[in-house]
Amino acid sequence: MKTWFITGASRGLGAEIADRALRAGDNVVATARDPSALSSRFGERANLLAARLDVTQPTEPNAAVQAALGRFGAIDVLVNNAGHGLVGAVEEASAAEIQQLFSVNVLGLLSVTRAVLPSMRARRRGHVINMSSIGGYRGAAGFGVYCATKFAVEGLSEAMRAELAPLGVHVTAVEPGYFRTDFLDPASLRTSASVIADYAQTAGRVRAQVGDLNHQQPGDPAKLAEAILHLANVPEPPVRLPLGDDTVAAISAKHARDREILETWGNLALETGHRQDEI
Repeated sequence: MKTWFITGASRGLGAEIADRALRAGDNVVATARDPSALSSRFGERANLLAARLDVTQPTEPNAAVQAALGRFGAIDVLVNNAGHGLVGAVEEASAAEIQQLFSVNVLGLLSVTRAVLPSMRARRRGHVINMSSIGGYRGAAGFGVYCATKFAVEGLSEAMRAELAPLGVHVTAVEPGYFRTDFLDPASLRTSASVIADYAQTAGRVRAQVGDLNHQQPGDPAKLAEAILHLANVPEPPVRLPLGDDTVAAISAKHARDREILETWGNLALETGHRQDEI
């Protein structure tokens, strides 16, 4: 039996993962800004602790973690799932919109992780699963600021994996593509208030298309939850796990573009070092 600590667990992928872990008989600490939403979703169960957690509030991560440890004694798997999106060109995004997005998607993730890690290090056991995105591997017009937050999550995950591996703690960045949740609803995907006409054919087109894609996404959230359960139970989990055929295609396409860059610009890159006769 494992104990899970899941942020943003009242809906979307977080709720799917929490539900699957509960049905597997594991303990689940499900967190959300409104704990009543958790009770409505999951009811009262002996293996469930519904806890309030706004990841942007400095004191709440430690309080939620202490409640989890008091109830179940340990946290085996942390799923950093809380977050939201922002659609709009990079130039269209205001300073306030950018700051708010980073405060949830990056700084909030860090706050929760820093609260959980001491207990994992003490036990020399644990798994941190950071929910990244297809946008954490490649940038896309209309999602530039959101992608920036997920690129940050990828970099943090890789660094933490190197730091924590000798201590018995695993770290994985999970990269879902488009899954059929409410992520594209206005409550989860915000739109920049500013609109610049010059971006009509790039970010503007994305703005217009998002509504048509909502609840038509190809990915199955229940199957993603099954994949996360599997990930948490393998002895050597990967540093990143792409999920969805759209993510696999995007990664393959980026690899091909990067190969072209090296083939075209590789000689220039190699010419920037000191020559042996200059040393």
